[in-house]
Amino acid sequence: MPDFALAFVAGEHPVAQAGLKMLQKRYRSVTPGKADAIVALGGDGFMLRTLHRYLKLGVPIYGLNRGSVGFLMNEWNPRGLLTRIRRAQKVELRPLRMIARTVKGRVVEQIAINEVSLLRETRQTAKIAIAIDGQKRMRELICDGVLVATPAGSTAYNLSAHGPILPLGAGLLALTPISAFRPRRWRGAILPRGARITFTVLEPERRPVSAVADDTEVREVATVEVMELQDRALTLLFDPEHNLEERIVKEQFLT
Repeated sequence: MPDFALAFVAGEHPVAQAGLKMLQKRYRSVTPGKADAIVALGGDGFMLRTLHRYLKLGVPIYGLNRGSVGFLMNEWNPRGLLTRIRRAQKVELRPLRMIARTVKGRVVEQIAINEVSLLRETRQTAKIAIAIDGQKRMRELICDGVLVATPAGSTAYNLSAHGPILPLGAGLLALTPISAFRPRRWRGAILPRGARITFTVLEPERRPVSAVADDTEVREVATVEVMELQDRALTLLFDPEHNLEERIVKEQFLT
């Protein structure tokens, strides 16, 4: 593919910017809208922002780690980049759609690639009711918060909250409480990817709750609906030896 075109984007960190300048000197680049693949330099946070920014383009994104964790990134190496991208394995991610309605009636729709989290805003615990596909499953969860994670996001905040790790091809979502007080022993649920999850905030004036879709926050929500975005997918590219599915499996055996 002699006309295979790359677009380069990078985070603000000096290490990422230095990598960007190096690659732009080595390889011809185009704008993201004209690219066959977008190369993102940075960490996982920058990768999430890049996925959000170019979601509508449908262009595969290949990450190079110029950050700290780099779970969603490939190993940094400026050599042979075109060959690596051409032989890279495709991983399809389906994000979540959040529809949040505030106490004052404002409706906010947002996309989340990792998770949607509900979090208490004050010192008082949140009280949240949970319905799945219109059927109330939990009348009152008293907690610091609760989240819904995609398989790709199951190794992020969800794992820190003691939620399950989900294989990419499992077709599942993780519903995980954050510091649940009542029911004290409730550890969450694993739901089919087509589930529609509705959170209703109880006593929202006394116990305000915010909703966060990846890094977008909506304050003082009354209800939040979360479901998988069925009509759109994201494509990440990984070196075969750095396969995301394999790393998710490995996470389950780390001590």
